[in-house]
Amino acid sequence: MIVELLPPHTGRAFEAMRELRPHLASEEEFVRRVDQGQRPDGYRLVCSVPDGRASALAVAGFRLGENLAWGRHLYIDDLSTVPSARGQGHARALLAWIHDEAYRLGCSQVHLDSGVGPDRVSAHRLYFNSGYRISSHHFSADL
Repeated sequence: MIVELLPPHTGRAFEAMRELRPHLASEEEFVRRVDQGQRPDGYRLVCSVPDGRASALAVAGFRLGENLAWGRHLYIDDLSTVPSARGQGHARALLAWIHDEAYRLGCSQVHLDSGVGPDRVSAHRLYFNSGYRISSHHFSADL
């Protein structure tokens, strides 16, 4: 079952999110950063939660955006699944939910960035199989 997590249930996504963002020190830090820092800027969380389970097996964080390059779009900041639930369709279901939400919101595109390396091969396969393509290089500079 795909559900959108709203406060005070943000913490249900911590276990899955920490797989992607291991620098998160605690559930409390995660909840504070999401609810006080990111939600006010439009960040939303959806997760895959089987009946009767308190924690999400997979989570996606995304936001609505509009710019000259892409027009109105959804941007996926985070997409992560706990190791024991990988390969079971949870992330694919989250992507389908996000695509439906993007359509509902009048978006013409969905975007995401993904790290590179041997540990990301399965994620990239999912993205390609879900209709994504590599459309640009992402550059960054530490300050």
